[in-house]
Amino acid sequence: MNFPKMMRAAILTEQEQPLVIDSVELPPALDVGQVLVKVECSGICGSQLGEIAGVKGEDKYLPHLLGHEASGVVNAVGAGVRFVEPGDRVVMHWRKSRGIECLPPRYIWRGRPLNAGLIATLNEYAIVSENRLTPVASECDMEVASLFGCAVTTGFGVAENNANIQLGESVVVFGAGGVGLNIVQAAALRSAYPIIAVDLYDGRLELAKSLGATHTINSSIDDARALISGILAEQGLDVFIDNTGQSAIIEMGYELTNAQGRVVLVGVPRKGHNIKIHSLPLHFNKQLSGSHGGEAIPHQDIPRYMRLFDAGLIQLKPLITEHFRLDEINTAIARMRTGKLSGRCLIRMCD
Repeated sequence: MNFPKMMRAAILTEQEQPLVIDSVELPPALDVGQVLVKVECSGICGSQLGEIAGVKGEDKYLPHLLGHEASGVVNAVGAGVRFVEPGDRVVMHWRKSRGIECLPPRYIWRGRPLNAGLIATLNEYAIVSENRLTPVASECDMEVASLFGCAVTTGFGVAENNANIQLGESVVVFGAGGVGLNIVQAAALRSAYPIIAVDLYDGRLELAKSLGATHTINSSIDDARALISGILAEQGLDVFIDNTGQSAIIEMGYELTNAQGRVVLVGVPRKGHNIKIHSLPLHFNKQLSGSHGGEAIPHQDIPRYMRLFDAGLIQLKPLITEHFRLDEINTAIARMRTGKLSGRCLIRMCD
């Protein structure tokens, strides 16, 4: 296959500003452990919205590429690569997997270096570390495959590894975006009850109900705390999973969970927005923990979850609610921020 010299990409040049779509120069050759992938479909995760908004503080790597969830086809491989080869269809993911961890690629934009991590997906091509790729079957639906880069593996990993949801346990999922919807689906698969999905937007809540939520609450119009307490009655809450990163919601979840309850933080609070809790219950079996991508191990977990999809035990197609081209990415981001986009949107790199 021909090694491309140029590609179009979405570039974050300044925080809280629209992405710039422009041509980027690729390096002339691959380094050890690097893989060149032609990107087909990329999702946009809340992490990218957070990067643009600067929720973690000053971004010292501007300008840089974005994205960590996609599907694509391997174009070429660098020295030492063992687990993928040219022509392979792959899931692109940010969690480490098997293979080499390489040096970051050296892109050039307007005559200057352009930063990128070991994976970037909002671009036509990507030079990716081998350990951020998992091959999938040649007949795999590439739109669905892209969701396994984060939304599926994080959502199911949170339910399985972080929350360790047990049969019949009560679960609140606060925030029903792409990851939250998969947490709902995984909780249903693990026979949790009740499964309460909370969000600001009815479209997301309708999706959550179709994926296994037994109760839904629109917190923009209803008192979520009161309704959750009413549903649970005297039993208290076993598991509270927060996808919002809002301190007040985290504190509420901590208070709602019972003496042996678990609070799992998926969303990341903005820098400086700390939480206040009474820590004594942590000494008596209550748990408060953060999730790092559901602690997923991609080369093990992606095949497992794909088997569930192939068997019809989980739904993924309904999660994909809109498609955009790369040059429409700022429109997609705006729709995500306003809640007009209910599920996951995909950026297609080719029509």
